[in-house]
Amino acid sequence: MNKRMLDLGSKRSVIREIFEFGKMRAQEIGAENVFDFSLGNPSVKPPQKVEETLSELLRTEDPTALHGYTSAQGDKAVRQAISDYIIKTHHVECDPDYIYMTCGAAASLVISLSAVCNVGEEVVTFAPYFTEYKVFAESAGAKLVPIASDPENFQIDFSLLEKAIHANTAAVLINSPNNPSGVVYNEKTISRLAALLKEKSDLFGRTIYLITDEPYRELVYGGIKVPYLTAYYKNTIVCYSYSKSLSLPGERIGYIFVNPQAEHAKELYLAICGAGRAHGYVCAPSIFQKMVAKCQGLSSDICVYEKNRNLLLHALRELGFTCVQPDGAFYLFMKSPEADACAFCERAKKFNLLLVPGDDFGCCGYVRIAYCVSEKTIQRALPAFEKLAAEYGLCKN
Repeated sequence: MNKRMLDLGSKRSVIREIFEFGKMRAQEIGAENVFDFSLGNPSVKPPQKVEETLSELLRTEDPTALHGYTSAQGDKAVRQAISDYIIKTHHVECDPDYIYMTCGAAASLVISLSAVCNVGEEVVTFAPYFTEYKVFAESAGAKLVPIASDPENFQIDFSLLEKAIHANTAAVLINSPNNPSGVVYNEKTISRLAALLKEKSDLFGRTIYLITDEPYRELVYGGIKVPYLTAYYKNTIVCYSYSKSLSLPGERIGYIFVNPQAEHAKELYLAICGAGRAHGYVCAPSIFQKMVAKCQGLSSDICVYEKNRNLLLHALRELGFTCVQPDGAFYLFMKSPEADACAFCERAKKFNLLLVPGDDFGCCGYVRIAYCVSEKTIQRALPAFEKLAAEYGLCKN
C-alpha cells in the first residue's frame, strides 16, 4: 500500500483529533460541560431561503434531472448565475466557461495546485496557515514553503516573501480572512503583493499564480472590505466555498474561478478540468449546485459571530491573555502563556477547554479558538478560562 497515504490515514489532523476527543469527553461528563473550540463548524443556521430553495427543487424538479449528473465542470446555468454574481458584485471580468464547480474549498485547492504545479516545484504561503495546505501541496507533487508573517499583526512580511520567491515557485497561496488568525489583507497589501508577483514572474520568465482560498469572504466585521484579487493580479485562481457563508460545511459545495485575463487562460482552465478528472472531482453534488445558483449573495447571520468575537476577545484580554485582532472569519489566535502551546492546550483540557495549538498552523506559541459556537457556550466557558489564566499567574487588567 502507499506509505504516505497510510501515514495520513493513521493520524488525523490536530483539529480533528481534538474534536474527536471532545465528543468522547462529552459522553463522559455531558456535552454542556465540554467547551469545544476546536472545529470551524458554523453554529448559525443557514439562511431560510436555502431550505426553501431545496424544498422547491425537490417539489418541482424532475427527480432524474435533479439527482442526475451535471456536466463534469458543473451545470452551465449554475456557472452562469455565479458568473453574473461575480461581475455584478466585484466588477471584474468573468465567464461561466472559466468556473469549475467543486466539492468545497478543499477540492478546489487540491485541483488548482495539481493544475499549476509540476513535481518538485514550490508553493509559498504565509504562517499561520490552514493545516491541510501542506497535504494539498504535496498531493500535487509540490513543496509547501511557509514564511512567517509580521508578528505584530500577522500581515505579510514582504521582505521575507521577496526572498522566498524564485524560479521554482509555481504559486503563492493566500487565505483572507485568514484561518486561524482572522486577519484580513487590505487593498494596500494586495496591491503590493500583485506588483511583487508580476515583478518576479517577469524576472524568472514564468507565470507565478496567485491562488486565493476564500471560504470566509463574507465573514468580516466593522465594514472591513476584502479585495477581490482578480482585479489586482491577472494570474489569479479563486477557490471559493459556501461552507461558511451559507453554514453548509457538510454539503461540500464550492467552485474554482479562473480569471479570463490570465496568461493562457483557456489552457489553465483545461488543466483545472484535467486535475478535477484525475482526482475524481467531477460533477459536484447536483442538488446543491442548483440551490447555490438561487442563493447568490446570501449569508448566514454573521452578527452572531461578531457578538461572540467581541465577548470572547474582551474577556480573554481582561484575563491577561494576548490575542490578535480578528477582522474576519470566526477564530481567535491567542498567544500561549508558555512557549509550548501543545502543553498549554493539554493543561486547558483540565478545565474541559478544547483549544488547538498553533504548531500545525506553522506558528508555534499560539492557539486557535473557534468562536463559531453558541453565546451560551462562551459564557459558560469564561470561568474555565479564568481558572486557566490563574494557573499561569495572569492578572486582570
